[in-house]
Amino acid sequence: MSSIALLLLSLGIILVGAEVFSNGIEWLGKKLNLSEGAVGSVLAAVGTALPETMIPVIAFIKGGEEAVSIGTGAILGAPMMLATLAMFVTGCAVYIFKYRRPLGTQVTANPEVMKRDLGLFLIVFAAALIAGTMPASMRKWQLIAACLMIFGYMMHLWVTLSAERDHDDEKLKACYFSPRRPTPSMSIVLIQLVVALGLIIGGAHLFVGGIETVALAFGVPAFILALVIAPIATELPEKFNSVIWISRGKDTLALGNITGAMVFQSSLIPALGIFMSDWQLSAGGLLTGLLALIAAAILYVQVLRLRRVEAWTLIMSGVFYVLFFIMVLQGLIR
Repeated sequence: MSSIALLLLSLGIILVGAEVFSNGIEWLGKKLNLSEGAVGSVLAAVGTALPETMIPVIAFIKGGEEAVSIGTGAILGAPMMLATLAMFVTGCAVYIFKYRRPLGTQVTANPEVMKRDLGLFLIVFAAALIAGTMPASMRKWQLIAACLMIFGYMMHLWVTLSAERDHDDEKLKACYFSPRRPTPSMSIVLIQLVVALGLIIGGAHLFVGGIETVALAFGVPAFILALVIAPIATELPEKFNSVIWISRGKDTLALGNITGAMVFQSSLIPALGIFMSDWQLSAGGLLTGLLALIAAAILYVQVLRLRRVEAWTLIMSGVFYVLFFIMVLQGLIR
């Protein structure tokens, strides 16, 4: 009961942090004169991805077979969760908040942002998986692949941050830390973001602790804990930002928050894994990555063909997470 109470408390903290963060990040985008795509795909995505990034970093620094398993599982689990479960939650939010949204169930995310993020994700994550199949004798090629993945993300940053600003300033709510001023100062906005990230990180830390207590009580292996439990505990709660933006009709921010995190988690973090470990992926790890690639590819093809993504397609992405979870239960992924 105490673990359940801890989970509920931590979830409440994360929800408050997500609301404060989404408000602050919109004001930061306005202050920096950035496009919604840049705010969602870079500022929001990277800002909320930093806490869970520390899981593989700490695991690889610690060393040892079990720690490496945890680090590898966390690296593979995050893109899988984002491409499937996070998209499913976002699609459900479109229907839940359809009466509050300007265009109901029609998703109005910028197709260029979606195409850019999903296209790069497919390339860099596939490269990470291919590198994981290379034997130790091809270590040089693994390192080359890691360098190219980092270069790809740097190019993504440059293109995204260079995009023309497209904010609708009339939709901006007052800054929570300066509600009486029509335009808050940059220092106030930054303080609000730091406090919000502190709430999200603190809430996620409590959430992970509660999840780990429950999981370990049932004897869950370290790799499965990192592959299934950790990404849900550290990634999904933060994606409440996307739900908040969906409820307000800000679809580019909502989906950019997810697709931008997908690019970050599939390029810089696997590259870190390649540099800090021998990066030998098991069949289960490769299968996990393949499911994430298929889910993302379906969304990418729809954006290419229709120049938009449908809410039902987002919901269907959840099917791949169900398949993944069934494979974990059946022992096919271990």
